[in-house]
Amino acid sequence: MATVAELKAVLKDTLEKKGVLGHLKARIRAEVFNALDDDREPRPSLSHENLLINELIREYLEFNKYKYTASVLIAALCNLRLPGSSSFPASASQVAGTTESGQPVVPLDRQFLIHELNAFEESKDNTI
Repeated sequence: MATVAELKAVLKDTLEKKGVLGHLKARIRAEVFNALDDDREPRPSLSHENLLINELIREYLEFNKYKYTASVLIAALCNLRLPGSSSFPASASQVAGTTESGQPVVPLDRQFLIHELNAFEESKDNTI
């Protein structure tokens, strides 16, 4: 018969392998930040430069497979709620449009970023 400690270890390992544990940790971190965020203090308007910086950070995180960190960033940028949900912010795949700050929920097109930054893309490996 397995002990409680063995069952916990197997459950934790299984959740880690499926990516569920990391996702839950990221959602908890996002909720902690949302709870600490002072709604009375208005956020500054989103400048064109900050929009591009946010998109570059998002692309960096997604390119390097930091999907849980990216989900916390998106939750912080979006601060959106799902209908019928009192606590969890919506993910980018669930809501279309822009956030109240003006940040697009769906990532900007890579070619748009390249054009705006006056960068060029290496055709061999899609790096900028």
